[in-house]
Amino acid sequence: MINEAPITFAYIDPGTGSMLFTILLGLLSVAAYSFKSILNKLSAFSFNSNSRSDHYPFVIYTDSKRYWNVFKPICDRFENNGLSLKYLTQSEDDPVFKEEYRYVEPEYIGNNNKAFSKLNLLSADVFLSTTPSLDVYQWKRSKNVKYYIHIPHACSDITQYRIFGIDYYDAILLSGQFQIDEVRELERKRKLPAKDLKIVGLTYFDEMKERLDETKKKKNEIPVVLLAPSWGPNSVFRVFGTELIDRLIDTGYKIIIRPHPQSFISEKKMMDDLMNKYPDIEWNTDNDNFEVLNRSDIMISDFSGVIFDFALVFNKPIIYTANDFDDSVYDCHWIDEKMWTLNTLPKIGEELTKENYTDIKAIIDRCLKSRKYKEGRKKAVEESWNEIGNAADNIFSYMVEKQKELSGDKR
Repeated sequence: MINEAPITFAYIDPGTGSMLFTILLGLLSVAAYSFKSILNKLSAFSFNSNSRSDHYPFVIYTDSKRYWNVFKPICDRFENNGLSLKYLTQSEDDPVFKEEYRYVEPEYIGNNNKAFSKLNLLSADVFLSTTPSLDVYQWKRSKNVKYYIHIPHACSDITQYRIFGIDYYDAILLSGQFQIDEVRELERKRKLPAKDLKIVGLTYFDEMKERLDETKKKKNEIPVVLLAPSWGPNSVFRVFGTELIDRLIDTGYKIIIRPHPQSFISEKKMMDDLMNKYPDIEWNTDNDNFEVLNRSDIMISDFSGVIFDFALVFNKPIIYTANDFDDSVYDCHWIDEKMWTLNTLPKIGEELTKENYTDIKAIIDRCLKSRKYKEGRKKAVEESWNEIGNAADNIFSYMVEKQKELSGDKR
């Protein structure tokens, strides 16, 4: 018979056991966290490595398909010159995907954090965008992008962006000297490095003018009035409600209403109610606004950039609402001079107020005949739309020359 040593069990008192269990749990948690951290770093490294391997000499980024009219002429220049261009868009149905480009490569990058993740790790020489707030919120300057260029999508004040909207771009390509003056004042007051500022013109203004020159338009038998409000608490719809629409119908003129696209998202119930209340009015929602602007004789709007499209390109009168504008969250709050937009509106059209809107027919007739407003529109073109017809060529040349400079190409 084999003698076996008795089995003994070590005794651990409850306090010590609890302490050891806590230590063990802590060690396991640290290990798990470390493992996850390593995986994240490897993933980020892999993604970043892939981003660096996909280095682009030229990139255009847009946060919406709405700005295709700004970028198409530039894309066409790259295509016609056989230069590769990466086009990043946050619109899955962006018109760029319908183009049969060989040298322009479009890519849908998603929205919000997915898009920012792509942009923040991008590798490129020259990056062009209309989107403000670079390096302010989630969208950061990528350390692998050499040069950021901003172009506005309107001829009005460059300071209408929310605060710090343009501060961290390297260059801004503009259409009027007053915009340069505004940027320089912001730089002085915020002690920012001087950006490269060039007057190049407006691509989508040039395209509209070219189309207009090629279009024959019949004179309307009765005036066609276009009501084109923006959206939000200060829009025409919010300020005047349905009373203005009723007054417009009473004029006997042809009325077209073109709401801001955002109204159908943020103010859906209001839009549904209005369209149900006025089914006989023409509600225009065309993605391309050229046709409706061309056949209208006068526009009524509020603080919307389309006012200048209509007045300066189509050379037609406008009626505007000048609601109280709280500029405290915008860059223009830092500018001593009154905004160019606010100075210019009274020179190109008549203000609509709660006191005079009931006499809307007389206002329309007066604006249609006014020589003063016609002269005001001419002056506004001189101040805000320079380099007419040359914008796409100017922007393309600037990007190409800048890329050569950055890459050390002295050819």
